This record gives sequence, structure tokens and C-alpha cells, in this order.
Amino acid sequence: MLIMKHPIRLFASLLVPAFMLVGAAANPAMAQDKAKGYERKVLLDNAKVVVTRVTTKPGGESDSRLRNTHRVVYVLKGGTQERIFADGKKEINQYKTGETRYVEPDKAAYKIKNTGKTDIVIQVVQLK
Repeated sequence: MLIMKHPIRLFASLLVPAFMLVGAAANPAMAQDKAKGYERKVLLDNAKVVVTRVTTKPGGESDSRLRNTHRVVYVLKGGTQERIFADGKKEINQYKTGETRYVEPDKAAYKIKNTGKTDIVIQVVQLK
């Protein structure tokens, strides 16, 4: 009888843990990236663009991937990062706070590593 008196409470008490479990299972890549000092958070995703905020802690690095679309990068907090390509080639990339860049699609996959002493935070608008 008690269950019938408060069906909304019962439903909510079952629904909240279910959403928490689905959220944890649906985004394992973000949790894994966070563990390496690299976090990519999607702020907006629609038919035309994806907007993300990327934070790289000192020493943090991303997985290697090919970024095959045009994008605009706005630097919220600058620093020095290294691009590391599969063939071992490395490039230094210096971000300045407040800077905006237009970036062409990548020609080769690479991972990034924050080689500085502070967090690097960028906001990326990626065209679809």
C-alpha cells in the first residue's frame, strides 16, 4: 500500500541511479582522458558544429587521433604543448591566452602533451 501512495517518489528514486549508471557507461573516453590529465568536454553538438572545451594539465596528453575537419580555436588559458606524430616527429605549439586560430584539417594523426607548468584550456568550434 505504501508504494501506491508515493509512486512518483518511487519512480524518481529508481530513475536517478539509472541515469547515473548510464552516464558513467556512456562516457568512458572522457573519464579515461581525465586520468591522463586531458579532458575534452562537449559544450554544444548540432548538425553544423561541435563546440568543445579542452583542458590539458601539465604532463597530460591526449590519445592519438586525426582531426579531419576545419575548426576555430580560442585560447582561454595559454601554454606550451607538443604534438607527437606516429612516426616520432614532434612539433612545439605555443598558445597565448586570448588568441584565436583557424585550423585546417590535419594531414596526419598526432597526440598532444602539455609540456608546460600550467593548465592549457582551449575552446574549439569544429565545423561538420
